[in-house]
Amino acid sequence: MYKAVIIGGSAGSFQVITRILHSLSPDYPLPVLLCLHRLKHVRSGFVEALSIKSGIPIIEPNDKEQIKPGKAYLAPANYHMFVELGNKIALSTEDPVNHSRPSIDLSFITAAQVYREKLVGIILSGANRDGAYGLKKIKDLGGLAIVQDPNECQVRTMTEASLRMTPVDHVFTTNEIIRFLQKIKA
Repeated sequence: MYKAVIIGGSAGSFQVITRILHSLSPDYPLPVLLCLHRLKHVRSGFVEALSIKSGIPIIEPNDKEQIKPGKAYLAPANYHMFVELGNKIALSTEDPVNHSRPSIDLSFITAAQVYREKLVGIILSGANRDGAYGLKKIKDLGGLAIVQDPNECQVRTMTEASLRMTPVDHVFTTNEIIRFLQKIKA
């Protein structure tokens, strides 16, 4: 039914994404694309920190890397991460969007164009509006739009901006996001 999951988050999302990754089994049937804001000058340690409890391997992809099920692809620090036809990742150092590189909007828009109704997009806690327009594009192209419950977020700005822009399919707590992802079929 679905071909990929894409998750965007910023301030306050690290614990949530860690719990989500921990809940996924090693035979998870979909690729998980992660676009998380982080400090651009810190080049190492983030993947390792996420990997400690993750149920699936986490990769900072290279340009033109093939996307495969059962792996999480984390946008590298200070790079935009795009999804291309042919199920590949492209990286760029174009100007920041929404003051962010990686831009959640750009990752979500390109993933929506490739996977269309077979994409699940999830917006987590964050301090700016990046991702709101990208989630709208996922919904506009037939994908499933999920927002973390703002009442649970450490910082509500990103989830509330998404809710204002898009009639989302679900507003879920972290536990509900986890249960949904565990039941998902490829």
